[in-house]
Amino acid sequence: MLKNGILNPQINSLISRVRHTNTLVIADRGFPFWPEIETVDISLIDNIPTVLEVLQALNSNFNIGKAWMASEFLEANSAPVVEAYSMLVPSIAFEPHPEFKRRVPSAIGLIRTGDTTQYGNIIVESA
Repeated sequence: MLKNGILNPQINSLISRVRHTNTLVIADRGFPFWPEIETVDISLIDNIPTVLEVLQALNSNFNIGKAWMASEFLEANSAPVVEAYSMLVPSIAFEPHPEFKRRVPSAIGLIRTGDTTQYGNIIVESA
């Protein structure tokens, strides 16, 4: 039995298959379903858990190289929210939302959260 770290067996299985330069999507509750990639849905209620909480949990086991978010995130959210993301993932590239969504199908998988942060979705690349 696992004693610490990520306890969810589906997430453990998913992240164990992510290799160098593979990507993983961590998304909010309203993110569309992508039938071509594995989705682990851990949404419970509004904002439980959040994308930031999942990123925090991943940080101990997952070496993030690059990351992408929609540039609309910067306009839709306050400075403290933007800062919280950049504290966890310092190398975020921002691009228009349609460009961001074009990256999704090539991801190894998607973790859907209960987050309600506008455009709070992130694609992380394994270093």
